[in-house]
Amino acid sequence: MSEEIKIILALISSFALAMLIAPLVIRGMKALKAGQPILEYVDKHEGKSGTPTMGGIIFLLPMAIITPIFSIGGGKMGIVAMAITLSYGLVGLLDDFLKVKLKHNKGLKAYQKIIGQLGIAIIASIYCYKNNYIGSTIELPFCDVTINLKWWFLPFCLIIYIAMTNAVNLTDGLDGLVAKTSSVNLVFYAIIIYVCYYYAKQMGQTFYTQELLSLEYFAIALLGATLAFIWQNNFPAKIFMGDTGSLAMGGALACLAIFISQPLIILLTGIMYIVSCISVILQVASFKIRKKRIFLIAPYHHHLEYKGIHENRVVSFYAIITFIASAVALISVLV
Repeated sequence: MSEEIKIILALISSFALAMLIAPLVIRGMKALKAGQPILEYVDKHEGKSGTPTMGGIIFLLPMAIITPIFSIGGGKMGIVAMAITLSYGLVGLLDDFLKVKLKHNKGLKAYQKIIGQLGIAIIASIYCYKNNYIGSTIELPFCDVTINLKWWFLPFCLIIYIAMTNAVNLTDGLDGLVAKTSSVNLVFYAIIIYVCYYYAKQMGQTFYTQELLSLEYFAIALLGATLAFIWQNNFPAKIFMGDTGSLAMGGALACLAIFISQPLIILLTGIMYIVSCISVILQVASFKIRKKRIFLIAPYHHHLEYKGIHENRVVSFYAIITFIASAVALISVLV
């Protein structure tokens, strides 16, 4: 069986498994009364209060099953990416659990969450630095130039993990927003990884091709399961991914960019996550310095919603922009 067919089977298997477990997760969360408390300042979402949360389980569980099955006898890079993703998911799961138990939108304290994220990021960064196929060298987009960051790679990598997990978490505020933008990301990462695999195979880099295949299975398994989650998370959402899903997804996207030595393409693929971060930073800075707000509400997707744009349209705008920016990122890798 060709590797291409295996990739397609991994996608279908992950999607099917996620579709099977989604109703069970939704019913389970309803039975546990694991409803999402809504932020007080987002009054437009009052009607969503009580919608089951921790829906990230729907795409994390199939990813955790499919990735190792298809990676048997091959590389380990996808398994490591899976482990990092699940670790961030566990931090998010604890945060969601506390929110549900305490019946308000404050789970882990900020310092507790950042300690958890930082600990995972340190371990992940050290792994990348010591890995023969990743190392401290990064490739610059749009040119055939590489830079060896040497030990500076460690704090650089650390920042990417922390930034991505928090940026995706901030963006998770509308039905289907993170699920759709991240699925677009995953499609393009899967393409980029396959291209890297193809060239490595042509050059006879047998061990590296196995590592890339493992990473491809990880990306594809997560993509298939995320598509199934979108089925449940479309407006009006039957379940939210919660921090369980958003922190895990941020960690996964960071892994995919770093593991192929293309961390800077995150500036393109993650453009809407960056918009969320910048809008919050500007809003907080403006209010502290000028006592005035720049946006009606931050992050920016909520500002658009309060300007009268329906959240379905906002989600569509974000997904389309992400698609275009990710396409540019693909070109930047291929040139």
